[in-house]
Amino acid sequence: MLELEHGFRVVDVYTQLTPDGGNGPVQRPVVSPDQLEREMHQAGITKSVVFPPSRPETSYVAANNGVARRSVDRPFVAFARINGTKQSERCPTGRLHNAVSRRKEYHTTPGDIEKYAYDDRFHGFVLDPTIDEYPDDDVLAVLEDVGLPLLVRGGVDAPPEAIADALLGRSFPVIVAHFGGYPLERSLMNEMIDLLGEYDDCYLETSFVRYRELLERALLEHPDRVLFGSGAPSCHPDVAVMEILTLDVTEDLLWRAFSKNACRVIDALTPDTELRH
Repeated sequence: MLELEHGFRVVDVYTQLTPDGGNGPVQRPVVSPDQLEREMHQAGITKSVVFPPSRPETSYVAANNGVARRSVDRPFVAFARINGTKQSERCPTGRLHNAVSRRKEYHTTPGDIEKYAYDDRFHGFVLDPTIDEYPDDDVLAVLEDVGLPLLVRGGVDAPPEAIADALLGRSFPVIVAHFGGYPLERSLMNEMIDLLGEYDDCYLETSFVRYRELLERALLEHPDRVLFGSGAPSCHPDVAVMEILTLDVTEDLLWRAFSKNACRVIDALTPDTELRH
């Protein structure tokens, strides 16, 4: 693709980086850190939040450290992937699971959260409830203590009501990926936009949201809550940027979506930290 010239400072809050070449049970598009950096530059993206892909019943310590190492001297901001032991309690099976579940050796502990939070290589956390489940109360308490943002994959198996029950209303920012409706579930995306009126520290991320009217609705109704994410490498960042550029909204709202909102939530994305990453 041609290099985009759009005049905006763009930061990306949803980019997967596979540190081990993608050897695992789930097949995903894999690009090298160098290729990812080139694609981001081509799309005019200044900085990108990066994190390892999710894998079931796996400790993320090695993967998180691998992402952090590959972020050095690149415009990448590493988030640590975490997992949990809880399921949504809106169904009987979830309540039964939670009654008998216990933390295993691969689960994230409160101590892990503290180590990541006070390691200057990491600037937030990421969770996929469909694979990682939800953190228990002990882990949530430490997440509140450290106050770093949590990026959560939302979708049909992790709907807005479940995310709200498990994570929202706490003292750390929650960024719900894909408008809470992956894959392309319009009704869930509308529900998630509605929830922005109830929770002050909840934000929505734009990757894989292909509905123009929903993107425009969120920006017009909640201009401070929408954060651009490319979904790379599954989606080329050029494509993701163009989807936002073609919205029928003001230039100010584009600036907010592309960088201003994310910089308020994730300190490491601000311009004055660029020389340190």
